[in-house]
Amino acid sequence: MLQILQVTFPFFALVACGYLAARARMLPLDAIGGLNTFVLFFALPCMLYRFGASTPIAQLLDPWALLVYLPCALVMVAGAVAFSLNARIRWNDAAFGALVAAFPNTGFMGVPLLVALLGAAAAGPAILTILIDLVITTSLCIALSRLDTAGQHGAAAAARRALRGVAANPMPWSIALGALSSLTGFRPLQPVGATIAMLADAASPVALFTIGAVLARSQLLGAAQEHGPLPARDFVPMAVAKLVVHPLLVFAAGSLARAVGVPLDPFALVVMTLVAALPSASNVSLLAERFAADTGRVARIILVTTAAAFLTFSAAVALLR
Repeated sequence: MLQILQVTFPFFALVACGYLAARARMLPLDAIGGLNTFVLFFALPCMLYRFGASTPIAQLLDPWALLVYLPCALVMVAGAVAFSLNARIRWNDAAFGALVAAFPNTGFMGVPLLVALLGAAAAGPAILTILIDLVITTSLCIALSRLDTAGQHGAAAAARRALRGVAANPMPWSIALGALSSLTGFRPLQPVGATIAMLADAASPVALFTIGAVLARSQLLGAAQEHGPLPARDFVPMAVAKLVVHPLLVFAAGSLARAVGVPLDPFALVVMTLVAALPSASNVSLLAERFAADTGRVARIILVTTAAAFLTFSAAVALLR
């Protein structure tokens, strides 16, 4: 366990540094958007391209991994929405609460962390889960969030808007280009490859620092919107679902699939289970702001899962390695 904590500690320490820098206003809140832009549009795509280009195409497009992970994501969304809906929490807030319960922080944190723990082979299954969560899970939750105003705009229009957002996100395209390079054996010219490598190397530390800063910013904005203390029942169950129910569900589904003869790679199942054990994706707070959801609740869930995951994720690694 100590050996695992030695690997995971720097990742969570960088998140804490970003959080404290933003809370202390050492990092101006207005600057966080610039950090997020650098990570999302420059550094992270280069990192994902590099991992994709160096990963066998069969691992990036594993249909059996897709068969296991996608239904689990859909079950998480359905369960979280059904649990959350009440007189106070309507479709908009329930949908984004479900998204933080089902969408791990795989891009900013998971890929580099899992590669550090398990080796380069972990990149393939982890990248596949990013595509599923970006294209399907996120689009579904955004569509559900519009059901409160179905007569004005409609869930179908929201789903189309979500898909347009996915198309504008560079992460799926960088993964696709990496997969194409893996398939064809293409390698960029040396100066271009060196530039990609420099940006890829910057992705992990800057992304982790940015996670902390985004969490602090979301918490501050959410606190300004709250009209009283947020009840624990509004965010603790979603945090538990993310860190405990999600990985157990993926592991159980994968184990059942293997038991009935599905040729799912056991290593891929371990990677997907650990992906599910990651804290909630920090970019959900930005989506919640854009769609006028309860950012205080969303930020609280992300913050709790990120803080608790230092122990829960490390424990999951110790059990599965």
